[in-house]
Amino acid sequence: MVKIERKGARASAAVAGVAAVMAVSACGGSGSATITGEGSTAQQKAMEHFSNVLTDKGGAVLDYTGSGSGDGIKKFLAGDVDFAGSDSPLKEDEAANAKTRCNGNDAWHLPLVAGPVALAYNLDGVENLTLSPTVLAKIFDSKITTWNDREIAALNPGAKLPSSRIVPVHRSDSSGTTDNFQKFLQLSAPQAWPYEHSKEFKGKGGSAASKSTGVGDTVKKTPGAITYVEWGFATENNLGVAAIDFGSGSVKLTAESAGKALDAIEFKNPGAKDLVVDADALFKSKADGAYPLILTPYSVVCSTGYSDEATAPALREAFSTILADGQEGLGELGYVPLPAGYQAKIKPTIDALK
Repeated sequence: MVKIERKGARASAAVAGVAAVMAVSACGGSGSATITGEGSTAQQKAMEHFSNVLTDKGGAVLDYTGSGSGDGIKKFLAGDVDFAGSDSPLKEDEAANAKTRCNGNDAWHLPLVAGPVALAYNLDGVENLTLSPTVLAKIFDSKITTWNDREIAALNPGAKLPSSRIVPVHRSDSSGTTDNFQKFLQLSAPQAWPYEHSKEFKGKGGSAASKSTGVGDTVKKTPGAITYVEWGFATENNLGVAAIDFGSGSVKLTAESAGKALDAIEFKNPGAKDLVVDADALFKSKADGAYPLILTPYSVVCSTGYSDEATAPALREAFSTILADGQEGLGELGYVPLPAGYQAKIKPTIDALK
């Protein structure tokens, strides 16, 4: 459980795994606090960046463990951490359990990070590669098995594609990235991807590895491999990143193309404080020049009802600082800095935490 203590006392929190430690200011600078979060590895690099930004602010300490969305939700529901990092919204039963955890109050979703999913590959001699949702669905379901398959060749005229075997790599752990990627395939290539999206991978065949670090490392070591992974992990491993033809021509993954998709994001319940992104509309988008395969990892928090009255003010101050001061430099890590208009939609929810 989280322990929050005033200045002059020691702030401590028991959190499983390796934590990223961040210093943030407590409410109005009135005291020190320790805040804990656990879950999504998709936002882990952003958390590390926020750590450097927030350390200079003093005050509270935030421990974040990147253990995967499934584990993070379990820890939040059990009351072991103050917030869960999840790449997908809570399911109906999880939302009900969260209400119990929050002493009869609703949990809210705060999309504080936006990161594109890259289709990262290791294919010697092929620097530019275009794929489509249908081709991706067939690759990850082992229906397309060689790189010179006619459907891949049709998307890459003139490219010298090898006849080598494709090694699709997916997450072995319960993963919000997997859930979102499969939802994207389900919506954008329904004829080729017959599976219901889930945090567990449903496709046939391929190789599996744990967490974002695991799939990135596996592709780096495996010629002919391809995976879906957060952009920062792809660039960290110096992997090729495929352009995607979403329906309006080939789109390379850049900060600009991802930002164009982010500008168009809508929430499922406009005007509500619970900010669940309308992923269906996002993933089905075919806007010219936009890259809509974007994850918006959530910080799942109690809207109110924390047992310790110091928790909500500490979270409120920490998230406000992240929103205001933590955006610069995110692009270099594979995330999309949140535009001012998007920040304006999030801030009222942060301010309402109590």
